[in-house]
Amino acid sequence: MPLYRVPAASLAAEAGQDPDTLVCRLGEAFLFAYGGAAGEGERRAWARSLPVLASDLLAAGLDKVEVLIEYRLPQSSKRADVVLCGVHPRTGEPSYVVVELKQWTQAEELAGAEDLCVVPGLGEQLHPVDQVGRYCRYLRDFVRILDDDAVQLAGAAYLHNMTGAAGEWLADRVADDTGRLFTGSSRDDFQQFLASRLSAASGARAADTLLRSPVSPSRKLMDLAADEVRDREQFVLLDEQQVAFSLVNRAVHTAREANTKQVVIVSGGPGSGKSVIALSLLGELSRLHYPVVHATGSRAFTLTLRKIVGERAPRVKALFKYFNDFAAARKNEIDVLICDEAHRIRETSASRFTKAEFRTGRPQVEELIDVARVPVFLLDEHQAVRPGEIGTIDAIETAAADAGIQTVRVDLDGQFRAGGSAAYDMWVRRLLGLEEGGPVPWEPEEDAYRVLLAESPSELEQWLGKYLEAGHGARMTAGFCWQWSDPVANGLVLDVQIGDWHRPWNVRGERRVGDAPPSQLWATDPHGFGQVGCVYTAQGFEYDWNGVIFGDDLVWRDGRWVSRPDRSADRQVARRASPDEFHRLVRHVYKVLLTRGMVGTVLYSTDPETQAMFRELV
Repeated sequence: MPLYRVPAASLAAEAGQDPDTLVCRLGEAFLFAYGGAAGEGERRAWARSLPVLASDLLAAGLDKVEVLIEYRLPQSSKRADVVLCGVHPRTGEPSYVVVELKQWTQAEELAGAEDLCVVPGLGEQLHPVDQVGRYCRYLRDFVRILDDDAVQLAGAAYLHNMTGAAGEWLADRVADDTGRLFTGSSRDDFQQFLASRLSAASGARAADTLLRSPVSPSRKLMDLAADEVRDREQFVLLDEQQVAFSLVNRAVHTAREANTKQVVIVSGGPGSGKSVIALSLLGELSRLHYPVVHATGSRAFTLTLRKIVGERAPRVKALFKYFNDFAAARKNEIDVLICDEAHRIRETSASRFTKAEFRTGRPQVEELIDVARVPVFLLDEHQAVRPGEIGTIDAIETAAADAGIQTVRVDLDGQFRAGGSAAYDMWVRRLLGLEEGGPVPWEPEEDAYRVLLAESPSELEQWLGKYLEAGHGARMTAGFCWQWSDPVANGLVLDVQIGDWHRPWNVRGERRVGDAPPSQLWATDPHGFGQVGCVYTAQGFEYDWNGVIFGDDLVWRDGRWVSRPDRSADRQVARRASPDEFHRLVRHVYKVLLTRGMVGTVLYSTDPETQAMFRELV
């Protein structure tokens, strides 16, 4: 959905009369849509760029074209600056042009990364042609009407402040009409390009068609993992995702040619695309014959990747390892180590199975940095859920600095889980006290993420079951407040007991118990519904509908959260963590559980006071 929809003639009139009024209108729409004020840079961009675009549309005779401002890409929090909707002058079919507006006056090439450039004051940026081209590809993937070959889709980056020869090298990167670039010096060419894609006819119907189009379900990470590693180009990386991907590739090539090392840190919240980047890198670097390994601290996630990716190519399984597999590795043994879920890095790699000669007490982060020329760390600091998980940006940067190694950092601000709802991600963080401001009521977004409150665990399960029958994926999860028993002769033990509602935890081991799948397949196997998943099983996975049961280990009392280690069945955490650390970790657990869904979340708390608080919010 766009922030604002307006015919080109009306946009020109509003911008011409008083740009400040237009900016205020957009600012109000932004506040309503996203629950926060637009930044000063965004408001400045609206004031300076939209009047220029409106003037060009009128000059091209396109005053009836519909202008969608700040159009949010489906299943993502990313927004295209403008989508122009109209009728193609040659075919008479709907035609759309995605326009990215840049205020840059200059940009420099970045050696070794042709899809990046360096902008004074902004640092490394995705090449505008690549940015708009990827937006177009993403729309083709997710908006069903754009699957029709008759519907035209084009893209253009418009650097209207850039003049002279400054933008010539940028424009040379054009591949096709989904990625064209124009500057202030080529304004006439920009107008001609628009006129070649849009006629003078009204674009209202085309805009209605686009906005009413069904959106294809988001591509699940696990469903495409095999094709991603083997064939690439299954995922479209956007903005900072592609910047991270390209910076790693550049670092790898540079490290081999110059015999150097570099650490890359990619930080982002749940659903921001970290694992997609990891798989994209693994596939790309494998095809280029670089020695590359993927590692995590999650048993379920690693075993799932090994099974799915290695099902048709068993040798690929060797690419997936654990963080503690490198204690005995030689320095720079591989070119690239991709550390996914790096917030789960532990203090050391030693365990009760570690041989005595390898019990050195050496920090695990140092081992991971040492083993590769380019170690890549992808993490979310709010997803550490056990004592001893010390994977933070500061810890990695400090270890790299101590070793005299340069660090490159990329922060992902996109949201691709939770239906692309950045508002839901913020709502969860405020709910759990991981963001300042305290809990706030959930404001439903039109045609976007849904949050529901069940009044009993059976009602929660019934709702999820209906969504499952309708073709959605659905799973139940809960805080670790019940013991987790080994299976008995007749199957799984019904450990999770809430009143007269009894259900088992998911299988603990790697073997199926009756119809119940092994733990690593609980999130992806259809028979995983009916068991309750815990954080160690759910972390790293996603499904459409997400049921979350808050247990008595975290309750709401007198306007604040109170954590209760004595109500936790996760003895390793409850016994080893200090009260303050337990309070931090248990909130991280529920953040992980709350952010697994891609369409909606259903809440329930076993504690009456906490449930009453949820009723006020949902």
